[in-house]
Amino acid sequence: MAKPVERTRECLSPQVGTGTTEQRPRSPFVPILLGDCPPSRYLWRVTEQLRLAEQNATVALPEPFIRWFGEKGWSPRAHQIELLAKAQAGLSVLLIAPTGAGKTLAGFMPSLTELANRPRRKPGQAHRGIHTLYISPLKALAVDIERNLGKPVEEIGLPVTIETRTGDTPAHKRQRQKLVPPDILLTTPEQLALLIAAPDARRFFEDLRYVVLDELHSLVTSKRGHLLALGLARLRSYVPSLQTIGLSATVAEPDDLRRWLVGQNPPGAMAGLITVAGGAKPNISILDSEQHVPWSGHSARYAIPEIYEAIKRHRTTILFVNTRSQAELLFQELWRANEDSLPIALHHGSLDVGQRRRVEKAMGENALRAIVATSTLDLGIDWGDVDLVVHVGAPKGASRLAQRIGRANHRMDEPSKAILIPANRFEVLECRAALDANYLGAQDTPPLITGALDVLSQHVLGVACGAPFDADLLFEEVRGAAPYAGLARETFDRVVDFVATGGYALKNYERYARIRKTVDGLWRVSHPRIAQQYRLNVGTIVEMPELNVRYVRQGRGMAGRGGPVLGKIEEYFAETLRPGDNFLFAGKVLRFEGIRENECVVSNGAGANIIVPSYAGGKFPLSTYLADQVRGMLADSDRWQALPEQVADWLRLQKERSVLPKRGDLLVETFPRGNRHYMVAYPFEGRLAHQTLGMLLTRRLERANARPLGFVATDYSLAVWALDDVAALFKAKKPSLAALFDEDMLGDDLEAWLNDSWMLKRTFRTCAVIAGLIEKRYPGQEKSGRQVTVSADLIYDVLRSHEPDHILLQATRTDAAAGLLDVSRLAEMLSRVRGRIMHKHLEQISPLAVPIMLEIGKESVNGGANESLLMEAADLVEEAMGQR
Repeated sequence: MAKPVERTRECLSPQVGTGTTEQRPRSPFVPILLGDCPPSRYLWRVTEQLRLAEQNATVALPEPFIRWFGEKGWSPRAHQIELLAKAQAGLSVLLIAPTGAGKTLAGFMPSLTELANRPRRKPGQAHRGIHTLYISPLKALAVDIERNLGKPVEEIGLPVTIETRTGDTPAHKRQRQKLVPPDILLTTPEQLALLIAAPDARRFFEDLRYVVLDELHSLVTSKRGHLLALGLARLRSYVPSLQTIGLSATVAEPDDLRRWLVGQNPPGAMAGLITVAGGAKPNISILDSEQHVPWSGHSARYAIPEIYEAIKRHRTTILFVNTRSQAELLFQELWRANEDSLPIALHHGSLDVGQRRRVEKAMGENALRAIVATSTLDLGIDWGDVDLVVHVGAPKGASRLAQRIGRANHRMDEPSKAILIPANRFEVLECRAALDANYLGAQDTPPLITGALDVLSQHVLGVACGAPFDADLLFEEVRGAAPYAGLARETFDRVVDFVATGGYALKNYERYARIRKTVDGLWRVSHPRIAQQYRLNVGTIVEMPELNVRYVRQGRGMAGRGGPVLGKIEEYFAETLRPGDNFLFAGKVLRFEGIRENECVVSNGAGANIIVPSYAGGKFPLSTYLADQVRGMLADSDRWQALPEQVADWLRLQKERSVLPKRGDLLVETFPRGNRHYMVAYPFEGRLAHQTLGMLLTRRLERANARPLGFVATDYSLAVWALDDVAALFKAKKPSLAALFDEDMLGDDLEAWLNDSWMLKRTFRTCAVIAGLIEKRYPGQEKSGRQVTVSADLIYDVLRSHEPDHILLQATRTDAAAGLLDVSRLAEMLSRVRGRIMHKHLEQISPLAVPIMLEIGKESVNGGANESLLMEAADLVEEAMGQR
C-alpha cells in the first residue's frame, strides 16, 4: 500500500474541517491550500507528492490531471493512487473506505486516466463500445454519480461521455445508447441483464475495460447480486481481460467480496484489497425525551416536537425510516408541526419518478430543510449540504446505521452528526446497541448465500435471447460466478430442462417451451415473442401487485380522467378500501374513489379517519449482532446507566418483579389474565424467526391439549395464549419446556406446517415470476396481481401433486427457509438455549411483557401503530408496574 504523502509546512493547510462550513472544500481529495504560494508552486507540490507515491506503486497520471489537482489546491489521497496503480497493473480491486474518503472518484480514476490517453475517434470511424460500466443498487445513486462525475470531467477537459441507463431512462434514449454508446454507462443490475439479452451484446461490450460496482455490500447479499454475478460472468466471456473495482464502506467479511469480484472457475481467486483506516468517528446521540417513551408501536409520534426543533437548528436534515408507511406518517406529522413553513419533502420508492427527481434536484440545490426518506437515499448519495441525520425507529443493523449516518457531511475527516429516535422501549435498547457498535466499528452485513435457482433460470433464458448457447460452455461460465461456484452439473441440466419444457409435469404445454435444442447442439429461443416477454419481465425484485394512484378533481369521482399519477400503491391495500375512505399517500390526504383497470382513482380527501397504506416486505430484520448486544445489555445492569431513566426504571422493576435472562439464556414467563393463560418468551432473534417459532409452538401445544388460541411476535419477544393453564402443563412435563423448545420442531413439525400453510404458495409465486414461468407483463398488456396469484396457485398445486421435486419447488423451499421463516437463525437459537431455559411463573403480567401484550388484538391497520390503543391499555400497564 502506498505510504501517506508527506507535506511541507509552507504549503499545507490544516486538516479538513477547520474554518467555517462555507470555506470547506467539498472534495474527495486531500486539500493542499498553500496560502501565498504561487500557482507554479501548486503544480510542483502535486507532482512531488505523486513522485513520492510512485516509490511504492507504479502509476501513470496524465498531465491534465496533475494540472487540475494543482489548480484546485488538492492532492489525490494515497488509496486513490494505490487503486490506480493496481488497476494499471491489470488487477481487480476491492476498496473499503469510510464515507467521504473519495471511493467513487477512486473507482473511476483508472477509467478516466485511460480515456484521457485514448486517441480520439476519427470522422467516419465506427463508434466504440462501452469503456466502463458503473453499476449501482439505486437509480438515484446513478443519477447522483452522473452529476458529481461530470464536473471534474468537464474541468479537466476530458473527451469522455457519461450517461445513465435505469428503468427511468426513456426508451428512445436507451435505443440511442445502443447505437452510439457513451464511454461510461451508469446503470443497475436489471439493465445489465437486459443488455446481455440483446442480440448485439457481444459487440456492445467488446471494448469494455472496467466494471465499477458501488456499494458492493448492498448488491451481493440478495438475488439481485446473483443476477449481477451471472451478468459479470457473461461479460468475462466476452472480455476475458475485464477488470472489476468494488467500492464499499461497510463490509463484515472482505474476502467474500474479493472472491465475488473475480471469476471462480476454478474457485479461490480473489481481487486485490485496499483498506482505508480512520475517518472521523460520528457524533451520535439517542433522544432522551422528556415525553413518555411508548411501550410499543413504531410511529415515534411522541418525539415530533423534538424532531422538529432539531430540524430548525440545522441546515439540511435527512430523516430515515425503515418502511414507506412510516415515511408517510412521519411526513404528515412534521407538516402538522411545521409552524415555520420550512420546506420539507418526502422520498420513497413508490412515489412517481417525477416527484422523486424534483426532490433530488431540490436537495442538490440546498433548497430543502428536511427530507423524510426510506432506503432510497441511504447509499452513497451526496445530496447538498446535509448536516444532520435523524433515524426514526431502530436501525435493525449496525452496518445500515453506519451507511445512513454517512449521508451527513459526507466527508472523511469530519464527524457526521446523527440522532436516533427509538419508537418504543425495546428500541431504546436496540438504538443503544447500534450506537455502541458504530463506535466500535462493528459490521453486521448479511452473509453471502448460495445462488438461487430461479435467478439462474432467468439468466439461462436471457442468454438464449441474446444468442444460441452451448450448454457445456454456459455451465463452465456460470460456475465462474461466485454464488454458483459450487453448482452441480445435474442441477444445471435440470434448470436448462425447466427453461426448455417447464419440467416433467408441464412439458406437454407448449407455452412453457421457451428454448429448444437444434441440430447443431445449441439452445435457441423457441419464438421471438419469448425474447420480448423476457425483456418485459427481467429482474429479481418482485413487488406486491401495485396500482397507479391517479388523481382526479374532487367531485368527479370515477368519471374523472387524465389527472396526474402520484405513484403506486399495493393492490391488496386498495382492495380493502371503500369509496369515500381517506388515506395518506405522497404526503397528501386522499379520498378513495374506486379502482379502474390498473389504477386507483383518488381525489382530495379530508383529515378524518385517515388510513396509512402498508407495504409488504418493507421492514428490515433485526441483525444477529444487535440481537446479541441487546441480550447482553439486559443481563448487565451496569450498562443501564447509559439508558434514559424511564427505561432503566422499567428494567429494574422487571428484575424486582420477575427476572432478567442472562445473555445466553431464554426467559419464558407464564401468567394468567382474564380467562386466558399466557406464555411470553424473549429470544431476541427477530420477527421472522419468532413468527416461525410461534407457528410451531402452537402446533405442539395443540397436541398437548393446551387449546392455544393464537400468538403474536415482535423483533424481541413472542407471546402465545391458550385456554388451558400452560404453566401447569409445564410443571407436569406434559410437555416440559425443554421438550416444547426442542430442536426437533424443525423436522416433521416444520414440514407438516409448511404443507398446510399459505406461505409456500406465496413464496412460489415470487420464484415463478423470477424464473419466467409466469409473466406479469405481456406485450401490450399487464396481468393484475390477482391473475398472477391464481396462475401461480394452480401451477403450484399441479407441481406439488405430480412433481414434488420440481426445480422451482426446490427453490421455493430454500427461499422460505432463508427468508420468510429464518430457519437457520431459529435453529441456532434453539441450539444455544438447550438446557438454559428459565421459566418464571407469575400471578400477573411482568413489566417486560407489556410491549408484546399490547400487540395482541392490535389490527395491523395498514401498517401504522395506533397509539390510542396504548391509552386503552392503561390498566394492563398499571398491573405490570404494581399500581393496581
